[in-house]
Amino acid sequence: MHASPKEPYSDTIWDEVETWSRDRIEAFQLDQLKTQLVRVGEKSAHYAKLFKETGFDPHAFSDFADLLKLPLTKKKDYVAGLAADPPFGTFRAVEMADAARVHYSSGTTSRPAPVLWSHSDIGRWSDLYARYLYAQGLRKDDVFHCMFGYSWFVGGLGASLAAQHLGALVIPGGSVDTERQIDTILEYKPRCVIGTPSFMAHIAENAAKRGVDLRKSSVEMVCVGGEPGGSIPGTRERIERQWGAKMFDCYGALECQPIGWDTARQDGPVIAEDFIYTEVLDPETDEPVPDGEAGVLVLTHLDKQACPLVRWWTGDIVVRDRSVALDGRTHARLVGGVQGRGDDMLIVRGVNLFPSAVEDVVRAHEGTTNEYAIFVDDGMKDPETGFLKRILLRVEREAGSDDGLEASLQQKLRDKLNVRFDIEILEPGTLPRTVHKAKRLIRE
Repeated sequence: MHASPKEPYSDTIWDEVETWSRDRIEAFQLDQLKTQLVRVGEKSAHYAKLFKETGFDPHAFSDFADLLKLPLTKKKDYVAGLAADPPFGTFRAVEMADAARVHYSSGTTSRPAPVLWSHSDIGRWSDLYARYLYAQGLRKDDVFHCMFGYSWFVGGLGASLAAQHLGALVIPGGSVDTERQIDTILEYKPRCVIGTPSFMAHIAENAAKRGVDLRKSSVEMVCVGGEPGGSIPGTRERIERQWGAKMFDCYGALECQPIGWDTARQDGPVIAEDFIYTEVLDPETDEPVPDGEAGVLVLTHLDKQACPLVRWWTGDIVVRDRSVALDGRTHARLVGGVQGRGDDMLIVRGVNLFPSAVEDVVRAHEGTTNEYAIFVDDGMKDPETGFLKRILLRVEREAGSDDGLEASLQQKLRDKLNVRFDIEILEPGTLPRTVHKAKRLIRE
C-alpha cells in the first residue's frame, strides 16, 4: 500500500470542471437551472404548487436574480410535505420505481425525515465525494477506513462508495467498537480514516489510554464531517496533534451531499458549484451579502433527481470567497468552514456568540480533554432585553492538569470572545462520549 511521506499531492485535480473560469461556471449553472426548474415544476408536487402560488414561470427563467422571486425552502416545509404525502413527501420528483436509496435525518429535533436518491443521484454523489477525497490526497492504492455510521445515516455508505469509485480498499468500520477500530488501524494500516470529529477525538483518547501512539501509525489523512469542528482551528490543531496527520473538513447535509470539502491546501471547503448554486444571505433580511461577509448559506440543486431542492435554507453561517485558489481551483470556498448555525447563535450581554468559537478556545487550551458542553436556560436571561446574562461551560480537565485551569481558561475565553463564563471543571470521563453527532449546546 501507499507509503509516501506526509505531504499533500501536487496533482489533485479529479475533473477539469474544478478549474473552469468563473464565466464558464456561471454559464453552466444558468443553463442547468433552466432545465432543472422546469423539471422540478413538473415533477415535484411541492414546487408545482409553490410556482403556481407565486406566479413563477420556470420556462421564463433567464437570470439568477429570477430565483429571488421564490421564497426560501426550510426544514419545516420539508416536514410539512412528508405529512401531506407520507411516507416520502411532496418534494419527491421521481417515480418510486426510479428511487434507489433512502437515508434519514438523525431525528434529534423531530421525527427522522427520509430523503430519496435515484440511481443517477448516487452516481453523482459518489463521483463528487471521490473528487474531494482525491483533492485531499487519497489514491487508488490506499486503504480507506470509514468510521462514519452506516445505520440510517448518510455518511458511511456515501464515503465508502466514493473511495471504492476512486479505487481505494475500503474498510467499513462504522462508528462502533472503539477497541476494534484501533486494532484495525494497527493491523490493516489505513492511510485515510473518516468519521465525525467527536469520534476521531474519542479514538485518539482511547488509543492513548492503551499506550498506542497514533502519530506513529499509518494514518496520514483524517477526514471529518457530520458536525462542526473540521474547520475550527482549536479542534483541527488538537486532532492533528493527536493523530500526527492532516485533518480535512468534509461539509455536507442529509439534504445535499456534498456541499463542500477541504482540499490538500486546507484553506476552506470548496463548494461543488457544478452541482449546487449557492446564495449567502443576511440572516435577518434574507438579502444577499457580498463575498467576505458572513451570512446563511442557501442552495439550489442543479441536477438532483429524486429530491431536488430550490433555495434551501441550510441555517449554516458561512463566509464565501470566489477568488481563484492558489492551487488553481476556481469554485467558491467557505473561508473557515461553517462558522455556526443561525439558530445556535447566543447573545450574551449583547455579544453574538457561536458555540464553534467556544470550541476553538477550549480545544486549543492546554489541560483540557476533547470534551465540553455549553448550558443555557431561561433563568440566565435578562428579563428586559432577553439577552443571556451569563453562560455555563462544563469542561473536562486532562489527568494531571494543575489547579489553575479554571482561571486560565476563564481569562482566555474573556480575552478572545469578550464574554464571561461560569466554568465548571470536571474530572476526565465525566461527560458522555458520542460516536455520532455530539451535542455541545444544551438548552435546559
